[in-house]
Amino acid sequence: MDNSKPSNLDALRDLIGRESERLTPRMRDAARYAVDHPNDIALNPVATVAAVAKIAPAAFIRMAKALGFDGYSDLQRLFRAPLQHAVKPTFRERIRHFGGEQTLDNPDDPAEVLRAFSQANIVSLEHLQDDAASLPLQEAIALIQNARIVHVLGLRRSYAVAAYLAYALNRVGQPAVQITGLGGTIAEQASTASPQDLLIAISFPPYAADTLQVCEQVRLRGAKRLAITDAFMSPVAKGADLVLEVNDAKLQGFRSLTSAMCLAQTLAMGLAFAKRNKRAKKSATPPPLAADLDDIDC
Repeated sequence: MDNSKPSNLDALRDLIGRESERLTPRMRDAARYAVDHPNDIALNPVATVAAVAKIAPAAFIRMAKALGFDGYSDLQRLFRAPLQHAVKPTFRERIRHFGGEQTLDNPDDPAEVLRAFSQANIVSLEHLQDDAASLPLQEAIALIQNARIVHVLGLRRSYAVAAYLAYALNRVGQPAVQITGLGGTIAEQASTASPQDLLIAISFPPYAADTLQVCEQVRLRGAKRLAITDAFMSPVAKGADLVLEVNDAKLQGFRSLTSAMCLAQTLAMGLAFAKRNKRAKKSATPPPLAADLDDIDC
């Protein structure tokens, strides 16, 4: 394992991604928690973090040392650096979002919840906007375009994103079916996937067990897989041909779908433009830019 110590959080994420298979399962859990809850690591001793995460303190310490740090305190300094000029959050309700969190002083006031949650979503979308150039969007669109049929799977809170994406792909002329598991037939629905097909698996914590089961089932059938999930260490990302990482705001058990839906719309729109450009190259008189996209209604 590379024992060079990361100098910032981005370098730490990259190192965890490279070395995750060499970490023990509990060390991977600790690394995932650290990446998902940077302020918790920055502001709390290991015993407090371990109690909240329900992971043994030793796992955090061993994980830190395995990644090149002297121990938990050394790792904590890396997480504290971005907060040097920030105000320490209070111990009220917190809305977590990509890159941080914001406090909610009066959760009994729906208007305050709406304002705070909207602001957290704005921050999440701004990070998605900043990360756009680093996401493998062209590769994802090519995977979709080259598939015979796209099977879209998203259960529980991810269901709405999957339903929209399956609808939008069909609207832009890409055959797509949504795996819903209706009537307990999720394995039977997934069994129609062939090596010429693509599975788009959408899942966020807590990851649905049925989604992970279908990912393995489709892998054995030889189909390609695109994962849309919150972290590169997500179990849905493991073994995927391509991963699109997206993070949404979260208040307790409520997770926003704003950024995930924006990403789904981007894939559908990007595919629509790719198909239009392909048709234009074959035509002696290409249509106006939006002439064949006005009625898509996505």
